[in-house]
Amino acid sequence: MGGFFGTVSEQKCINDLFYGTDYNSHLGTMRGGMATYSTKKGFCRSIHKLESTYFRTAFEEKLDKFEGNSGIGIISDTDAQPLLINSHLGRFAIVTVAKVNNKEELAKKLLQENMHLSEFSSGKINQTELIGLLIIKGKTFVEGIENVFKEINGSCSLLLLTEDGIIAARDSWGRTPIVIGKKEGAYAATSESTAFQNLGYEVTKYLGPGEIVRLRANEIEQLRKPNPGMQICSFLWVYYGFPTSSYEGKNVEEVRYECGRAMGKEDPTEVDAACAIPDSGTGMAVGYAAGHGVPYRRAISKYTPTWPRSFTPSSQERRNLVAKMKLIANKDMMKGQRMLFCDDSIVRGTQLRDNTQELFNCGAKEVHMRISCPPLLYGCPFLNFTRSQSDMELITRRIIAEFEGGENKNLDKYIPTDSPEHKRMVEEIGKRFNLTSLQFSKLETLIECIGLPKCKICTHCFDGSSQYTLEQENK
Repeated sequence: MGGFFGTVSEQKCINDLFYGTDYNSHLGTMRGGMATYSTKKGFCRSIHKLESTYFRTAFEEKLDKFEGNSGIGIISDTDAQPLLINSHLGRFAIVTVAKVNNKEELAKKLLQENMHLSEFSSGKINQTELIGLLIIKGKTFVEGIENVFKEINGSCSLLLLTEDGIIAARDSWGRTPIVIGKKEGAYAATSESTAFQNLGYEVTKYLGPGEIVRLRANEIEQLRKPNPGMQICSFLWVYYGFPTSSYEGKNVEEVRYECGRAMGKEDPTEVDAACAIPDSGTGMAVGYAAGHGVPYRRAISKYTPTWPRSFTPSSQERRNLVAKMKLIANKDMMKGQRMLFCDDSIVRGTQLRDNTQELFNCGAKEVHMRISCPPLLYGCPFLNFTRSQSDMELITRRIIAEFEGGENKNLDKYIPTDSPEHKRMVEEIGKRFNLTSLQFSKLETLIECIGLPKCKICTHCFDGSSQYTLEQENK
């Protein structure tokens, strides 16, 4: 996915920029970058790969090279960025959190218009450069950003560091968030409200879908009003978001807790303790324990000093190994116990069978699994959700294909929680992974716990309701 941070201050901005960007590190693992602007020295930029290191480690010793009172930073799972562009609109740096599905078509169109592409990420088109070129086709920054909203298929939120402050623009359908914060003598914009607290910023505004603002040290200027419709990604609360962050005023940990508590209240299964698959399953497990009236136990711990990430390695085989090595079960807490574990989702299911067997090997009498979201039936066309190349990598889709005798058949029958097809699919997943029982959260429960109207939340990965046709209303 990715996350960004930008700030404009009356004072030097590098400390806020550095730590604010670092607080987005959970959203990406490929590249990190920062750019600052100084009236004396102009723009300064640096980009580093993060596959084998951390943002803080890569940049900490090089902070003195950055000067100025304004800057933007990015943790990216896609392109090398920020990019520096000199155009008729002026000089600016750009960072994006985006997924552009029509990169090839846009690149071809731009080349036919005698524009050129100079940035390549691993030999591929850099989508942030494409977005930058679409912006400079406009007569103003606002017109250029509206051109981005019109031309791309996917999603895009962005920050522009200009010679006159920072321009922040949220995706036209609001699929990814931008939060505005303020403290004395400074404004900031970020993907994660978590970035504000320790830096002294107070949340003042959640940008609306398609809204564009300009930040200066002592003011925020609205350049474009928000669109009426929104489809913010529900998976921000399920998995992506850091526990202390809030989107649209809805706290991540609170949503996870309520999802668990709701499942715990309804579930008649008798267990001895509720546990989490850390980290994103923790809030749900605490909630489940409260709702079900059983103790919460830390029967699995995450060994964070050397295994903080499961998705960094390039090969799936190595990612599976990392995922296994970073989680350590506490045998003494599981012997003879009926253990219930909470997790955020099941995607491919490649690690679940081994994990289940390991829990039984540790002495667990029963192993139950509760998932905080509904089954994933569709890949995400709007965000860089996973490295999956096909919907058929999803365990649900493979099972449905086996049941139905082919791909993409009768998918709608498996969406309703109470349908025989849905129940059969969930039962088969549990059987394949040797679970004593398996349950997924109901879509209605997830929506209720988030606390926003269904029409404002994207649930495409669960029910295929991309609302793509409605996007045209925002354009």
